[in-house]
Amino acid sequence: MKTSLIFGLTITIFLVSTIQFTLAFETEQEPKPPQIPAPTPEPEPIRMPDPVPIPVPFPRETESEKMQRLTEENNKLKQQNTDLQGQISTLKNEKSRFQAEISELNDTIQSLKEVIMEQIKVIMDLLSQLKNILFEKIVSSTINL
Repeated sequence: MKTSLIFGLTITIFLVSTIQFTLAFETEQEPKPPQIPAPTPEPEPIRMPDPVPIPVPFPRETESEKMQRLTEENNKLKQQNTDLQGQISTLKNEKSRFQAEISELNDTIQSLKEVIMEQIKVIMDLLSQLKNILFEKIVSSTINL
């Protein structure tokens, strides 16, 4: 029994010391440095588009061509001016017509208002007469009893 006890204690001490050595070995390890990422290639620079040449506004016009072009532009502007003046006069006519219609509507509304007020007065008179008649019949029938 003593032999088995000594043998058991020896094995236990051996296992504990092995476990301690293993745990100590794992904790003493140093972490590895992170890997350096591979460099990415640089993108190609964006090139500016070639500028479109600006056309010359009036390439080498002669005096007669220039006068003709300016005369045409002047005629176009005169026509536009005439059209705009026509539109202005049309709008003024419509405005005066709308103002006349609004005035007529206001007169109609005013006359309708007067008619309605007269009707309300007539209805109030009729209600007053009805009240008087009902009151006389109720009071006279009560008195006769």
